[in-house]
Amino acid sequence: MLTRVVVAPSGFKESLSAQAAADAIADGVRRVLPEVVIDLIPLVDGGEGTATALAAATGGRLVALPATGPVGEPLGTHFALLGSRDTAVVEMAAVAGLSLVPRALRDPGATTTYGVGELIRAALDTGVRRILVGCGDSGTSDGGAGALQALGARLLDADGFELPHGGRELTRLTRIDPSGLDPRLWDVELLVACNPYNVLCGERGVARVFGPQKGATPAQVEHLSAGLENWADVLTRDLGAVGTDLHHGPGTGASGGLGAGLAALGARLLPRFDVLLDHLDLDARLARADLVVTAEGALDHQTPRGKVPAEVARRAKLYGRPVLALAGTLGEGAHEVPGVDAFSGILPAPMALAEALVRASELLTDATERALRMILLGARLPAHAEVSGTQRPSSVR
Repeated sequence: MLTRVVVAPSGFKESLSAQAAADAIADGVRRVLPEVVIDLIPLVDGGEGTATALAAATGGRLVALPATGPVGEPLGTHFALLGSRDTAVVEMAAVAGLSLVPRALRDPGATTTYGVGELIRAALDTGVRRILVGCGDSGTSDGGAGALQALGARLLDADGFELPHGGRELTRLTRIDPSGLDPRLWDVELLVACNPYNVLCGERGVARVFGPQKGATPAQVEHLSAGLENWADVLTRDLGAVGTDLHHGPGTGASGGLGAGLAALGARLLPRFDVLLDHLDLDARLARADLVVTAEGALDHQTPRGKVPAEVARRAKLYGRPVLALAGTLGEGAHEVPGVDAFSGILPAPMALAEALVRASELLTDATERALRMILLGARLPAHAEVSGTQRPSSVR
C-alpha cells in the first residue's frame, strides 16, 4: 500500500516554480489517494525560487531591493538572509534570469549580470560572513563581467575605455583594473552553487551549449565563445587566478560563465546539490517514502548531467525507493536516466508551446493522476500470467 508519497520536483522553466509544480503534483496524487500522506519537497537547483525556498526552509527572510536587470533596466528583486543570520543567498535568476528577458530582446551578447554584483554588494552591507550565489536559469552569457563591474572592477579596451555591458564586448577586453573592487569581498566566504558539468570554454563551452537557448544565432555563438576565451585569459592574468582553470574547470560555465567570473574573485564553485539540499533534509525524507515523484520541464540525455530528477532518483535508490518522473517534454535518453523506474510526459495531445506553458499546472495534475492510476493497476496484476497452449500468441497484424 502507498501510505507516504514524497513529491520532489524542480520548477518548469518560464512556467511553474518548484513550489507550484509540487502543489500541482500533490493535487493529482489526492485525486487517486485522498488519504495518503504527501511530503512536499520543492527542489531548487540554484535557479528560480532558490532564495525563497532556502529562506523558508531555514526560517530566514527575503530582502527586497531594486537592481539592474539583464537588459539594463531597473527591476524589483531580492536576496535571502537565512535563519542562521550569517549567510545570504543571492539567486542570479532573480536579477539576470532568462524569464526576465523579453522574448523580443533575447540576445545573450547584450544581456548583463550587473545586477548580480549589485545584490552581492547589498548582501555585504548586511554584515554576513558567507554569501551563497545560486546559479541557474540565466539569460546571460557575459562570463560574470557585469557582476565584476558592479563590484568595482574596471574592464578596459585597448584605448583604456570601459567596456559596455554584454558578452559580445569581451573580445575587445585588453585589461582588468581590480583596484576598485569592494574590499569586503576578501572578508567573506563566497560560495557558488552550480552545475559542475558546465564549463566556460571549448566545444562543450557554455556559449555553444546554452547560447542558442538564449537566442544566439550560430554566428553569435562563435563570437561569444571567442569572447569568453579572451575573458578567461585576462581574468587569469590580471586577477591573479593562476593555478585555477577558468577555461575548463568544473562549474566555470555556470550561468553564462558567472562561475568563472566569481571564481576569479576567490569564490569556491561547488556542486549545487551538495550545497543546497542539506538545508532540506532530503535524504531522511526520501527514506520514509513509499513512492517518490519528481518532475522537470524536460527529461532527456541532459538529465543525468546535474538535473533535479537524476539527483532525486540517485538518492532515492540509496534507500530502495521507487521513482516516477514526470516531464513537460520527453527527449532522447529519457528512458536511460539512472534510478528512474517509470516516466511520463504531461501532454495528453500535441499543443502549442504557449498553450502548454499557460496550462502547465493543470497538465501536471492530470498527468500525475493518470500515472498513479496506472501504478495502482499494475500493483493489482499478477506477477505473471500463464498463456494456454504451448505456443506464444502471434502479434496482431
